[in-house]
Amino acid sequence: RRTTPDTELPSTITADRMTPFMTSALLVIALLGSISRASALFKAKFEEPAAGDAAAPSPAASPSPSGRFTVTLDKQYVPVIRNNRTVMYKTAYFGNIYVGTPAQTFTVVFDTGSGHFIVPSSKCLSETCALHRRYERNLSSSAVDIDHDGNEVAPDVEERDQVSVAFGTGEIVGEFSKETVCFAHSGLAPEEEGAVSAANASTVSPDCTTVRVVFATEMTEEPFSAFEFDGVLGLGLESLALDPQFSFMGQITRLNKHMDSYFGVFVSRLDEVSSEITFGGHDPRRISGDLHWTDVHRPELGYWQLKIKGIKIGGEPLELCQAGDCVAIADTGTSLLGVPKQAAQHIHWLLARNVDGDPDELDCRGHPGPEIVFDLGDFQLTLGAEDYSRPAGLRVVTNATNETQFICRAQLLPVDEGPALGDKAWILGEPLLRKYYSAYDWARSRIGFADSVQPTAEEVSEGKYTHRVVGAPPPEPPTPTVVYI
Repeated sequence: RRTTPDTELPSTITADRMTPFMTSALLVIALLGSISRASALFKAKFEEPAAGDAAAPSPAASPSPSGRFTVTLDKQYVPVIRNNRTVMYKTAYFGNIYVGTPAQTFTVVFDTGSGHFIVPSSKCLSETCALHRRYERNLSSSAVDIDHDGNEVAPDVEERDQVSVAFGTGEIVGEFSKETVCFAHSGLAPEEEGAVSAANASTVSPDCTTVRVVFATEMTEEPFSAFEFDGVLGLGLESLALDPQFSFMGQITRLNKHMDSYFGVFVSRLDEVSSEITFGGHDPRRISGDLHWTDVHRPELGYWQLKIKGIKIGGEPLELCQAGDCVAIADTGTSLLGVPKQAAQHIHWLLARNVDGDPDELDCRGHPGPEIVFDLGDFQLTLGAEDYSRPAGLRVVTNATNETQFICRAQLLPVDEGPALGDKAWILGEPLLRKYYSAYDWARSRIGFADSVQPTAEEVSEGKYTHRVVGAPPPEPPTPTVVYI
């Protein structure tokens, strides 16, 4: 039997290329709206390891005296190429997780926009799966094979229940097992770890829990063959999963009474400094002032969704959201700011700006532009041009007059309307999560934001960060795209 969950957020998002118009003025609109799908789940430049090998993992999660566990995140860039040139980069952040007894190490994206924990299985024999670490069922003494309802099945059964999960640009098919999952390696010898069962793992170590895992037996080449990371750890609310026991945060909250039920996300502005996710609370070093909390809107949908009272762009209210019926989803698995597809073209117009002097090179993130202000009722979140701009500008040359216009544009992700999200849904992806530290309180269904405190120059110079950065773009200013009309 194959089960298909229909609540995974990434499957509701698409990005269609805008249709070019015939007049020169409208052609510029089309160019402003030319966007590609940019979920952080699918954005990595893969550096091929040796056969059967994988890149060296980052250090394990480090516990703090307060009982928090912080996972250091590696970072990847993947170029978006059009007409044989790189027009932008997408990014991905991922860290280590440990599965089974003895522990098998995997790198995963920690994704608030999905609800399942997925890693490749050794049963997956495709070239795509061979690029990643694969879970070896026979090596784990804590694994319990189950069907989708949680009923135990014999390990040697050939016909197993399967699930199909779509992620916008790709899909996996997998089987189910109940397993021990930890933030940190136990440090025990394999024979000592073998004595730890799935039933008591969470009591042996405060950084472990037991959760139902999807082990992928099929993974599409596009986009998974480009990934450096192995899998996805979904951190959405419980109803986003097939069953509550598939929910990682649900399980760790129920089974680990010594850990607080929320986690915090810090996204670094500098490649020299690692981004981090902290479980069991937030990292007070990374915030300025107090966290400002707001309740999750319709938590029964499973998304970290917020009610938006209103949005202003350049000081002017956005008519689409004036009735107070827009929503926004905080999603660590999306690298752009997502906007309702019906308004994407208009918002591109509002955020576009002409640059005087027709510069040869310019990073548009440094050129002033209108602010986007999200009104959440008790507080506001603000994005500036440095947060939402596409680095490369657009040089438009009019053939008839040889006049040139240099335009800075936004990087936006058009979000398709759907029955769950509606047609006024925004996605608060990396641009906002980089500016603000975000905290996700699973038990109380609320989200907190605070100004992010980036590390000091002294911290950077000390070089104590051990993360990896793959495929970083060159430091030179990006070359503008040239269009003749």
